[in-house]
Amino acid sequence: MHSRTPSRSPAGEGPPGGHPLSPELASALSSARRRAGRGGDRYVDTAHLLHGLLESDPAVRGSLGGPARLTRVLGYLAQRSIGYGMRWQRAVEGAGPRPARHGAADGAGTAPDGRGRGPSGWSPAAVTALEDALERARARGGDRAEGVDLLDALVADPCCRAVEVLRRAGVPPVAPPAPSAAEPVVRSVVADTPVGLS
Repeated sequence: MHSRTPSRSPAGEGPPGGHPLSPELASALSSARRRAGRGGDRYVDTAHLLHGLLESDPAVRGSLGGPARLTRVLGYLAQRSIGYGMRWQRAVEGAGPRPARHGAADGAGTAPDGRGRGPSGWSPAAVTALEDALERARARGGDRAEGVDLLDALVADPCCRAVEVLRRAGVPPVAPPAPSAAEPVVRSVVADTPVGLS
């Protein structure tokens, strides 16, 4: 019998789907796993994924609409261990019922610990976002999933922690369209409305 502690490095397995990843997306996932491990989190969640994307992928950083927004989002992500993020330690993200999403399989939201789909160490919401990102890459005919595919997948889930961070940082997300081979270029996924710094 193996004991599992919160300090154990989570998500030793790769993302579901077996689809090739861009170097930036692979780096973002590795960064998210390391950040979750350093923070003592049992699961990589969508906020970890967003943080990894912003660190690793210039296209994702550019989609936020400017350095002021990027600074605000990174500021909130860096403070997840205090304030609003404290309650995240008490629950697994996406363990309850979740809204229907494009590409989400039946049973989305089941725990990724052997009782449901998904690799151990990923929150159910993170698993769903990764699956959605891979589906978006396939639908647009891409030969590999990109960071912007995952960003679109994160923004498509209004209940995930990544979207909560964006909202709290004053970067209102805009739900992306369903993936389509006719729309291979991923647009910005945040609103163009100006954001005050107060």
